[in-house]
Amino acid sequence: MQRTRRRPLPSGRLTPRAAARFASAITVGGVAYLALTVNLLTAGLAALTFVSYVCLYTPLKRTTSLNTLIGAVPGALPIVGGWTAAGGTLGAGVAALFGILFLWQLPHFLAIAWLYREDYRAGGLKMLGGGDEGGRDTGRMVVLYALALLPISLLPTMLGVTGPVYFFGALGLGVLYAAVGATLLAAATAARAWRVFFVSIVYLPLLLTLMVIDKVAA
Repeated sequence: MQRTRRRPLPSGRLTPRAAARFASAITVGGVAYLALTVNLLTAGLAALTFVSYVCLYTPLKRTTSLNTLIGAVPGALPIVGGWTAAGGTLGAGVAALFGILFLWQLPHFLAIAWLYREDYRAGGLKMLGGGDEGGRDTGRMVVLYALALLPISLLPTMLGVTGPVYFFGALGLGVLYAAVGATLLAAATAARAWRVFFVSIVYLPLLLTLMVIDKVAA
């Protein structure tokens, strides 16, 4: 793939054996550290993130375009681990956070997959939207997931985790995300797909910042 050819492994600067050894060492060390210094639940979530990403998502890239949906699970698990590390318990509040991270990723990665669809095909990877030359199907999926994200992003206030400032901020950001995605329905162009990608990058840190600012005291 042209997009990744300069990375350490494909460029040959790092051997697969060295990468596997290093990755294994930091994974085992990280999970052990969390188990000893934080709690077992957080360590278990970290291990689940690793297994689902490396053992499920990565090999499925070559077999099914649904790998994007599966990969969104380990992509959303770290915020759950952060919640439990801070003393939170599994429940509705953290489920809402997981749902936000899960759904946010999909328009983000759909835009990338469509922009680099030829590159992914050359690498033998099957991605959502990879065969959608016109971009209309990708646009529909982007809008669908952005609209699904909108009500989920409001749940923290409805569950008493955040206040009204977050609620109305999340509402505005969600409408913007969906509106930018909807431009792909009118005409899918590289410029519009890049706009979806950049808005997705802005959306998440702003949403989480609003969450921190407007956190309801326990």
